[in-house]
Amino acid sequence: MRRTLRGSLVTLTLSALLLSACGGSSDSDADSQTGDAPRKPGEKVELNFWSWAPEMDKTVEVFNQAHPDIHVTVNKQDGGDPAVTKLLTAIKAGSGAPDVMQAEYQAIPTMVGAGALADIKGQLGDDVKGHFAEGTWNAVTLGTDAVYAVPQDAAPLMFYYRADVFEKLGLEVPKTWDEYAEAARKINEDDPKKFLGTFSANDAGLFAGLTQQAGASWWGIDGDAWSVAIDSEPSKKVAQYWGGLVEEGVIDNTPMYTPAWNAALNDGSQVGWVSAVWAPGVLAGNAADTEGKWKVAPIPQWSAGENVTGAWGGSATAVTSQSENKAAAAEFATWLNTSPEGVKALASISNVYPADTVNSGAALTEPPAFFKSQADFYDIAGSVAGTVNSFTYGPNTNVAYSAFNDAFGKAATAKKASSFAEALTTMQTQTLDDLKANGFNVK
Repeated sequence: MRRTLRGSLVTLTLSALLLSACGGSSDSDADSQTGDAPRKPGEKVELNFWSWAPEMDKTVEVFNQAHPDIHVTVNKQDGGDPAVTKLLTAIKAGSGAPDVMQAEYQAIPTMVGAGALADIKGQLGDDVKGHFAEGTWNAVTLGTDAVYAVPQDAAPLMFYYRADVFEKLGLEVPKTWDEYAEAARKINEDDPKKFLGTFSANDAGLFAGLTQQAGASWWGIDGDAWSVAIDSEPSKKVAQYWGGLVEEGVIDNTPMYTPAWNAALNDGSQVGWVSAVWAPGVLAGNAADTEGKWKVAPIPQWSAGENVTGAWGGSATAVTSQSENKAAAAEFATWLNTSPEGVKALASISNVYPADTVNSGAALTEPPAFFKSQADFYDIAGSVAGTVNSFTYGPNTNVAYSAFNDAFGKAATAKKASSFAEALTTMQTQTLDDLKANGFNVK
């Protein structure tokens, strides 16, 4: 989930960013609204779909069988930076780009800025927006009137905890971050080798999601200019909170996905994890000995009575600017992500958590195998998914994430709360300087 794609790939101003994705074929006989190549009566449309989701070809086959006039072929890709780089290379060359692309939310601004994605707002029905949480929808619009993709899978943050440890110590599941801190102290006091969580500096996505829950949006679009607010008050609150717990020593600072962290999940040293809806797969792979001991709850809130979360990951289905069949591609993207059949196929075949909040409940009737004793797992996930706060990513998200890994890595090692605040300032400075250096209009 870490981002390494260099910001120098994108050097367009915001005006170009907003306009480039609307372009299509300029041929006089092309559709005036979509730029699509003309179709002969009865002609079948062939679409190429780049995706890395498991078994996506089988999910797409459900669509193909129900749509004899459109045929979609899945081309399996690596996720993350390799897929983005490959797409941008094809767009620059003027050939080789797919019609449809699975696009991670944080990569969408980079692809839009490079003119790689089409604005498909005119090809979507009025009811599409209503299928998604406001924060999820914002990720595909960049806070503008354009629509650059249809949300595919969501990754709302939730709180995973060892129910047996909480029961042994007589702890209530924390509903606020103050309560989380108290629970962390009691767990560590009972056994200094046990921690309710870790502050990990090797994946900025979680930290971004935590600031999103607190009300932060690291980038913004104002007229023809980008703004950067990584060091906003909500972000500072989150940094100071976790920095304080690290300095106090009541949570760990072991990076996630390392052998040490994996072992800690399995041996009971790590008894909690703020993570996304996809966490059961990670726990099953790394903490098999603890199956049946974990439960999930909504993420703690900053104020009692609030009900909001952030996200860590997720992707959308985008139509590329060079597709000659944008209308058909948008029809496919809509079916895949908003129809009962498409959402069910995504969940049951491709094993992703659908972003659609209307049909996902009917599609997810059994809890993940690792949480088979918590029958309401997806009920909780569904209620949380609808509360994702809005958050705008920028065209140099990779630069911010890289700055996080470096600056917060040093802060976590130093175990000083003041170092966390300084790390946030470093992120702000490096991200803003990079935008300016690459020719963006910055407010």
